[in-house]
Amino acid sequence: MSAAANTIVAAFLRKKNQDALVAAKLKAEESDRLKSAFLANMSHEIRTPMNGIPGFISLLQEPDLTGEEKDQYISIVKKSGDRLLSTIHDIIDISKIEAGQMTVIRSSVNLNEISGALFAFFQKEAELKGLQFSIETKLPDVHAIVETDRDMLNSILTNLIKNALKYTQKGRIDLGYDHQDGQIHFYVKDTGIGIPADKREIIFDRFVQADVSHTRYYEGSGLGLSISKAYVEMLGGAIWFESEENKGSVFHFSIPCPELHQRDDLQHTDQPEPVRMDLRPMRILVVEDDQVNYEFIHAILKMKGHKILHAETGAAAIGFCRKDHAIDLVFMDIKMPGMDGFEATKEIRKFNPAIPIIALTAFAMQGDPEKAIEAGCSGYLSKPVRKEDLLACISVHA
Repeated sequence: MSAAANTIVAAFLRKKNQDALVAAKLKAEESDRLKSAFLANMSHEIRTPMNGIPGFISLLQEPDLTGEEKDQYISIVKKSGDRLLSTIHDIIDISKIEAGQMTVIRSSVNLNEISGALFAFFQKEAELKGLQFSIETKLPDVHAIVETDRDMLNSILTNLIKNALKYTQKGRIDLGYDHQDGQIHFYVKDTGIGIPADKREIIFDRFVQADVSHTRYYEGSGLGLSISKAYVEMLGGAIWFESEENKGSVFHFSIPCPELHQRDDLQHTDQPEPVRMDLRPMRILVVEDDQVNYEFIHAILKMKGHKILHAETGAAAIGFCRKDHAIDLVFMDIKMPGMDGFEATKEIRKFNPAIPIIALTAFAMQGDPEKAIEAGCSGYLSKPVRKEDLLACISVHA
């Protein structure tokens, strides 16, 4: 090869390398920009409700408040708490997905029951916005029972419905599903603002939605669609959408569901047991090292007339159970100094295999329920614990 040819080749390679470096630099800068936008949005979504919660609690301490003002402030505190909790759930979910901590846990799920519960939950919010909310079911109950991950499916549908409610100011929202060629096809249709053409390629990307112009006007973490896409793909399905600006969007997803017609023997799913109203007062040991968490559980149990004992460590819990044979049930925190709740449960099981022990944990990681059962726990509740779940758990194990 001549010297001139070598010079041309060298110049071409330099130009190619320079272009690659420029592209890499631009990609890195864009990634940093989007992450900065995401962090700014997360800061906003956490600080805003956190400002409302202590602020309005302090107002509730003012004398001479009317009953109407108290109700209004309590409603604001609850709404702020729900918003903060939703943001935290999104951050935890996306972190689990990124870390590979999520695994599919399949069980028998009744689609009609799940969709009916979601419809009932969101109907009031739709009515308050003046929206029509309808559900279209194309499957009889006997064919609506599928094998899938209940929590993932519920999360996908919840995110899609919440998005539709958020971005729809007038008109309607429709939820529906049917069986097509071995797949269950779901859709959520709205008459909202639609998705701009230049954002459609990135709508499911992480760190991107916080930078979409509309998010300046609408609260939320901007992670819902990213989480939904990840869950759909983990279930072996696909998600897509159709949208027209100022007219609305339709989000679709499908998940595999082979041979539904062979599942006629499955008539129901493991729905939560109703809370019994005839429970006698019980002697309950609450093992919890955080005073605020303990006071919350104590207040709920006290209202129902139960006798409450309190242990702050695993070792103390073992001592209570060894000495007090009248204890009817134990709520066992998992993360504690010294001996954790799993180890304390194992020790209690050595001398008392029958007492109901319910694990309580703020970690709520994938596989934690299985670890709780393996340690000898009778049940499992993740924090923040809802009053309804706590009472239902007592009802089941009474």
